[in-house]
Amino acid sequence: MTLKQPTTLLALSLALLAGASQAGTTLDRIQKNGELRGVLLESYPPYSFLNAQNQLDGFDVDVAKAVAKKLGVKLKLDTPSWEVIAAGNWGARWDICICSMTPNKERAQVLDFPVFYYNSPAVLVANAADNKTRSLKDLEGKKVAVQQGSSYESYLQKKLAIDAPGAVQPGYPFQRIGIAPYDSEELAFQDLALGAGKRVDAVISNLVTARERIQKTGKFRIVGSPLYQEPNWVAVARGDAAWNARVKQVFAQLKQDGTLAAISKKWIGSDITR
Repeated sequence: MTLKQPTTLLALSLALLAGASQAGTTLDRIQKNGELRGVLLESYPPYSFLNAQNQLDGFDVDVAKAVAKKLGVKLKLDTPSWEVIAAGNWGARWDICICSMTPNKERAQVLDFPVFYYNSPAVLVANAADNKTRSLKDLEGKKVAVQQGSSYESYLQKKLAIDAPGAVQPGYPFQRIGIAPYDSEELAFQDLALGAGKRVDAVISNLVTARERIQKTGKFRIVGSPLYQEPNWVAVARGDAAWNARVKQVFAQLKQDGTLAAISKKWIGSDITR
């Protein structure tokens, strides 16, 4: 026992030194390169989407720009699939995900969530001509479209556990619903626009995003009350305490000076960042 103790202490010391050598690497890289590398979705209006000039625009985009400005660096945005974003293990590819992500136990194993930045309800959306769908119970045995790898997919699988302070866990008022995972919500809504039962029978999405598509097309309607509330947090690569702390600090500044509220009112019409 006494012979093993120095080995154990040495291993512990080396582990602590390794951890210290990793601390702050993200912030150091951002400052050295003069660039914040963010990641978000390409087709999730009004949070992130390509505008008429084929440039990324929206609530999340403006928030990312505000963060980069506070850091005094340029912003570079990438738009991989949601599955790739949520899988974590980013390495040095990306620094931050201001991308409407809800923390859950699975994601918390590969990502850190340093700060909350807005709340949103999840809603069921039907085709406007579908008068039979009044709740999820009416979709038993039918197909509901969701963004692949999203919390909505976990919800239909009855395994969504929102891993955030003060979060209310969702209930599941249905038995078994077919899940139709899509790489893009844009494609899911395009298929729902064809009519209920053609390819899918409904879509689960964010309330604000659903309203955006309803206003633009008139082809959809929101069914009943929200299914559950989603707290959306900023996500970063796991294990960099210094970067987590800096992100918290920046968002505290953006809340205090009214920047977040102004961005929310611009895109949403009200302040959803409280």
